Amino acid sequence: MPTVDALSDRLTEYLDLQQIKAVRRAYYYAEQAHDGQRRKSGEPYVTHPLAVASILAGMHMDHQSLMAAMLHDVIEDTEVSRDGLEGQFGQTVTDIVDGVSKLTHLEFETRAEAQAENFQKMVLAMAVDIRVILVKLADRLHNMRTLGAMPPEKQRRIARETLDIYAPVAARLGMRDLQLELEDLAFQSYHPMRSKYIRRAVVQARGQRKDVIATIEESLRTRLKQEGMGGSVSGREKHLYSIYSKMKSKGISFAEIMDVFAFRVVTESVDDCYRALGVVHNLYKPVPGRFKDYIAIPKANGYQSLHTDLFGARDITIEVQIRTKEMDAVASQGIAEHSHYKIYGDSSSAIDGYNRARKWVQGLLEMQKRAGNSMEFIETVKTDLFPDEVYVFSPKGRIYELPHGATPVDFAYAVHTDVGNSCVSCRINRHLSPLSQPLQSGQTVEIITTPSAQPNMAWLNFVVTGKARSAIRHFLKVQQRGESVELGRRLLTQFLSNYGTTLDDIDPVVLNSLLDEAQFGSLDELLEDIGMGNRMAYVVARRLRPVDNGAEVEADTGSSSSGAVPLAIEGAEGMVLHYARCCGPIPGDSITGHISSGRGLVIHRTDCRNIAFMKDDAEKCIYLEWSAAIDEEFVVNLDLKIESSRGLIATLATTAAGAGSNVLKVDITETEGQLNTVHMDITVTDRIHLAKIMRKLKSLKAVHKLSRV
Repeated sequence: MPTVDALSDRLTEYLDLQQIKAVRRAYYYAEQAHDGQRRKSGEPYVTHPLAVASILAGMHMDHQSLMAAMLHDVIEDTEVSRDGLEGQFGQTVTDIVDGVSKLTHLEFETRAEAQAENFQKMVLAMAVDIRVILVKLADRLHNMRTLGAMPPEKQRRIARETLDIYAPVAARLGMRDLQLELEDLAFQSYHPMRSKYIRRAVVQARGQRKDVIATIEESLRTRLKQEGMGGSVSGREKHLYSIYSKMKSKGISFAEIMDVFAFRVVTESVDDCYRALGVVHNLYKPVPGRFKDYIAIPKANGYQSLHTDLFGARDITIEVQIRTKEMDAVASQGIAEHSHYKIYGDSSSAIDGYNRARKWVQGLLEMQKRAGNSMEFIETVKTDLFPDEVYVFSPKGRIYELPHGATPVDFAYAVHTDVGNSCVSCRINRHLSPLSQPLQSGQTVEIITTPSAQPNMAWLNFVVTGKARSAIRHFLKVQQRGESVELGRRLLTQFLSNYGTTLDDIDPVVLNSLLDEAQFGSLDELLEDIGMGNRMAYVVARRLRPVDNGAEVEADTGSSSSGAVPLAIEGAEGMVLHYARCCGPIPGDSITGHISSGRGLVIHRTDCRNIAFMKDDAEKCIYLEWSAAIDEEFVVNLDLKIESSRGLIATLATTAAGAGSNVLKVDITETEGQLNTVHMDITVTDRIHLAKIMRKLKSLKAVHKLSRV
């Protein structure tokens, strides 16, 4: 069992006497606060915070982190208040303790909403001081080491939570040693039998491979020495959970994974890394396409190393990682290696990793602000927690790390949210490419923007980064709300005019009464609900009509002849204004609006049989007319009976195009005799334009019959 004296001896390596005394004082304070409390294993509770502090001491964390580790359960599990703790140990330590306390109950197999809400708390706490998550990860690691004292069901729940959130967060912060131990301990608790069999197989394979590993190690060491290079060579042990994950994801056997021998070369300098690469490539032949330079282009979490695969002796494959001592320390400890919390040395790799981690946390914070709810937030974040990066370049040579499968739209949002919102097309390696094309490492991506552009809802089908997904949703949500409010205002004004009043003339008392009854905080919320079709403008107008006119005046939406002023449709299709596909209305057609719950206003032709049964229902339909200022194009479906002849499809398309139309689609179905049926989708501006196109098509000899669907 660890003791505070043993911990103090370890701390003399890098902390001064005053700092060690502060850590000891925090321990004795925690010991007194937790007096009488015991863990499930029966040990005094204070052994847990002491063990957490010992884990952080192994990472050489600063004295404030160690003090917070000693005190991390005091606010939550004892009668000590935040103010009392702050009076004793200061604001910085108390803020870390308070942040960790908020992360204690991440219930990942209870309600999904609770899971997501608590994950948001984690992000907010990390944004205040990133040491909060380091203390929490150390806390989780000790809990996983002592998980055997818990009931089996609770073991599985905590293990699942660890694999879902804590291990990926540790990986994202570059803390590989902690990540691997968390994964193996969680795997052992969640799948005890699978863990047992894989461990047994690894031990057996290790014995069979010992001679091969020793031979290759000696070969690498000897060749490096011949070239006058220092450094160490060691075989890398494969971890149980990573073996299991590869077997499961790649569908390969245990033998195939264990056939690959892994080694690590640790050198003195970056220059030596590249020289060592030349040495190992000279000793064994490299596997084409299996070299990665993470020194020149570090991973998103700051990880740096050279990776290469080689064809070794005896037809075996060798994986070699080459890095400096500094890079090796950062690869193991991640942001915990950062000198911001230490009093010795300076590590550019660690600082770079720390800055990347801060940038990632700030990105999470930005997504959290834009997300509509906690469920949407955690959905977007989980994508970023499991990255398999590709590295692409901007036209000016800046490198961007993106998850595997990322598209130019993801790249655009990685550059800046405004670039993503206004992008219209892209060039990949100077060639025009679709916005949905997955990117590959090494490509140069140029985004073409225009101020009038805006995100497309279809982008959500292919973007993969959380930032892109949350930004698109946020923009569409804001746009939809604005359009809903505007449509709701127009609809309500339309019906109020039938009572001889306007929205500005409504009695505030009556309006506030209606808002209170409907539980709306403002008029805009009511208008948004009307615009979305969730509340009928007809009914709201009747509630708001002047009392003295109410008994005499009845709203009439049936036709323009009865005095109702029709609502003008501008033509630009918004998110709450839809044109019915069944009848395809175009300017010039007589139109009626059908109010659909959740969608807003759906526009039909007046003679459309799909709304015939509700056309006279004032609560569901509204009389519309086209605005004079329309410059949009509308899709029209045509059916043609034609006589089959060579080149006829080209003739039809050319004729339509000559009349100023775009041909979107042409289908042919065979019919009896010499005639075939052609279905054409074309664009028109109004009924006059459509009549002109139909006349030109009818003038063709092969066309026997033409009709609008």
